[in-house]
Amino acid sequence: MRFMLALILMLKTHPLLAGELELAGNFIQGGLIHGQTEPGATVTMNGKPLAVLKDGRFIIGLGRDQKPRLQILAVMPDGRKWSKTVRIKQRKYDVQRIDGLPRKKVTPDPAAVKRILADNAKIKKARQKARVSNGFESGFIWPVKARLSGVFGSQRILNGIPKRPHNGVDIAGPENATILAAADGVVAVADGGMFLSGKTIILDHGLGLTSAYIHMSKILVKPGQRVKKGTPIGAIGHTGRVTGPHLHWGVHWFQQPLDPALLAGP
Repeated sequence: MRFMLALILMLKTHPLLAGELELAGNFIQGGLIHGQTEPGATVTMNGKPLAVLKDGRFIIGLGRDQKPRLQILAVMPDGRKWSKTVRIKQRKYDVQRIDGLPRKKVTPDPAAVKRILADNAKIKKARQKARVSNGFESGFIWPVKARLSGVFGSQRILNGIPKRPHNGVDIAGPENATILAAADGVVAVADGGMFLSGKTIILDHGLGLTSAYIHMSKILVKPGQRVKKGTPIGAIGHTGRVTGPHLHWGVHWFQQPLDPALLAGP
């Protein structure tokens, strides 16, 4: 982690020579890559265009099931091309069984399904933007320091029913413990009652990177509000689909879930 931050700082303070393409970060499923190229260059990942800041900085999120190889291509303003092939370390994930959940939270009725679909649409909209901002450069901290009760990527089996893999980490802190913003950002969602996630906040950190804080007991920020890393934004609760008080903390690059533990460190 220290090496990654030092390399990012180097890229910011020592401009690249003409034509360079540099990458730093966690080259593993669930990780985040920071990139730097010439100002005005366009960048693609496996042929898909990426959002790039005016000074040539960009980011790439590696999903839970990211394939072992990425091809990064940067096209300079004068037409020169630079490319890199990146190898991504593959991971094995745990299986986590959770019993005792209310039946309607695991197999919701039609009315609940309608609410869930509306909630998901709101979340998806917040995560599909590539806002031109560099809030992610503040670095990430743990929003709460307490026992981890759930890890990234684990296959969830709820009341004996297989569900989607866990897309964040669970932090089993005490009820009403303060939750901090993990990085600089803008409040994209502050919802007081989603069906599965309860009281929910999503922060936008720029270039498609967002973080989510769910199951909270209270929300201390409003949509559109700018927050700095370490700002109190809410408190641990047990709203939504839970068995007890905890914070689910998730990080996404657009719709790809990332591993928050890789960003915040031990």
